[in-house]
Amino acid sequence: MPLIELVILLACLVLLSNVLSHYLVAIPVSLIQVGLGLGVALLLNVQVELQTDWFMLVFIAPMLYNDGRQFPKRELWELRGAIFANAIVLVFITTILGGFLIHVLIPGIPLAVSIALAAILSPTDPVAVQSISEGVKLPKEILHLVSGESLINDASGLIGFKYALAAAVTGTFALGKAVGDFFYISLVGLAVGLALMTLIQLIRDLLRREGINDTVFNVVLQILTPFAIYFIAEEWFHASGVVAVVAAGVLSHVQNSHEVEDAPELRLVTEKVWNIIVYLLNGIVFLILGIELPVATKATIEGNHTNTLHAVFDVLIVWGILLLIRVAWTYGYMLIIWLRDHQKTRPSLRTAALSGLSGVRGAITMAGVFTIPTVIASGAAFPERSLVLFIAAGVIIVSLVAAAGILPLMAAKSIPLITRGSSLDEDDAVIAAGPDDDDVPDPATPQQLTYKQARIYILQLAVRNIEEHRRPENQRAAYDLILDQQFQIRRLEVASQTEDELQPMLTDEMQLRLVALAGERQAVQQMVADHKVSKLAAQNYLRRIDQREQRLSQAAHKPGLPTVRSLRLMFNRAMQGLRLWLAPADSDQLRAEQLVIQREASKAAIKALSQYLKQASVDEQQFDRQALYHLIVHYRNRIESAKPGQSVSRADYERQIQKLRIKSLGAERAGVQHLLESGQISIRTAARLRQFINYSENLLMLNDGEIDDD
Repeated sequence: MPLIELVILLACLVLLSNVLSHYLVAIPVSLIQVGLGLGVALLLNVQVELQTDWFMLVFIAPMLYNDGRQFPKRELWELRGAIFANAIVLVFITTILGGFLIHVLIPGIPLAVSIALAAILSPTDPVAVQSISEGVKLPKEILHLVSGESLINDASGLIGFKYALAAAVTGTFALGKAVGDFFYISLVGLAVGLALMTLIQLIRDLLRREGINDTVFNVVLQILTPFAIYFIAEEWFHASGVVAVVAAGVLSHVQNSHEVEDAPELRLVTEKVWNIIVYLLNGIVFLILGIELPVATKATIEGNHTNTLHAVFDVLIVWGILLLIRVAWTYGYMLIIWLRDHQKTRPSLRTAALSGLSGVRGAITMAGVFTIPTVIASGAAFPERSLVLFIAAGVIIVSLVAAAGILPLMAAKSIPLITRGSSLDEDDAVIAAGPDDDDVPDPATPQQLTYKQARIYILQLAVRNIEEHRRPENQRAAYDLILDQQFQIRRLEVASQTEDELQPMLTDEMQLRLVALAGERQAVQQMVADHKVSKLAAQNYLRRIDQREQRLSQAAHKPGLPTVRSLRLMFNRAMQGLRLWLAPADSDQLRAEQLVIQREASKAAIKALSQYLKQASVDEQQFDRQALYHLIVHYRNRIESAKPGQSVSRADYERQIQKLRIKSLGAERAGVQHLLESGQISIRTAARLRQFINYSENLLMLNDGEIDDD
């Protein structure tokens, strides 16, 4: 497949995987992406010529750089000893001990090849760690330890793999040269990364002082930084590009840059662009893993040399060896710290197991294992190459599945902290301020609101402000705006409720909607009986009422995908509009009658709701007042849109919307300040709320420019 078509296909599959993850919530998106990659490889015969050099440059370098620039400084410094011990000492212990155990338990694999396999499987993949940790709430220490080591353990793992592979090919192993090379490429890579990042920062500051502070220019410069640093470190200095880009990313995070004060928009745009890049690269990496699975497993499955079930058992053996070594290392490290610092809390085997399961393998393992040659120096075939590829691919999948299936069960009682990592949800955290840990109220201040609860509060203030400024001349704009705010409130309420709290709320809303629809139907039938409208117009409107009732019934008894229901609704409305457009010459009369029906039916719906709530058998307090208000606003909006002689120009309507929105944003900002001063929200939550308001104001200003141009 041509490169451009392949890139487009992979990008589309990334989007599809995230859509599927919305419905398959129990399966991590990374596993969905691996499955999609495997599917296109088998069904469409898609292949990717995976080469370590370009894979590391295009994918690993920018993602590791981004991880380094977002890693918490305090945690990195506090856990520096554990991180470097895991990243260096543990990797070599896993390489030597793991390789020996693999050779003992799977005698068919020579010792040098076993050591090479253990070496390439020893590094934890930062992309996989981030993907898994987004859905699992791990203890803070485990989270930062695993994430921190994954930034720098690739160099030690790749070096061990390189020299073990050389030993397998040539039959000799130079320990002194391997150790010397390790220190050279690591230290020089560190120095190159720090030096180049310092130089780039000086150039940026110089250009800014010269007035070259264009946002797009600076964003492109920052995006190109990891590629340039990795290439220079690898090609010019023959050092570790991985270490270089990680060091550069951490340094860029630690340095106090003037860009926030001089050009705050540069920081915002840069972070959003990085989110998009990492979003695509992260997904494409796992798609490539899935595409490469048939290549890695085909020779073993189709060959007669090794039984497939036996090869699967070998995968479990290797994964178990790596897991046990990691758990034992973590437990021993905690034991040493406990004895040295005389801590009260004894080391926990469960915590060590969490650390072991969190160290999943992924992209770097797959990229490295495909560099194994097909022949050795003597010209003979590389021993057990197909089995090594099968085991490496299998360990990646098993580690992902085990982390996704076991970690949530083991971490259920852990501290509910969400990890670092880019989030593309609408509730993004403040740029570089950390994750959504404010969604869990501080136990020291039990009255604090979560972010979603605070959003609901300030949106309600906005609705109240719009109601106060609603006048006869701007009623349609006011109701449109209120309805939009109400939709946001309802989404936040649904997202913040538990299953037990959500079901009664939805039941109440459904009951109220059915009462309103019954009032609409009765009003339309009465209008036909009084000969106020034609039967054709009434039948069209009654058909729409039937469809709305049917959708409510389906949502209550047989829920399907909301997207499918939305598409069906859009199709039905399009067909109705087409029928009206193709109607005979009296279609204008038909449209006018439908507006009359809409106005009178909406009034009847509000009246039916009022009469229903006044019944002695109905307790008005049991209904969700927000649902009732939302429904009434919906019908008031329909009444305004159907009023005759109330049409205003599009420009006037947009100006009315803007004036009301500006006032409502002022109310939202004042609400945030009130919540902060009263101690009901934290500073970080206030910052997130203000950021959301700032985005809304920026969008409003853009729209204002478009209206002025008109």
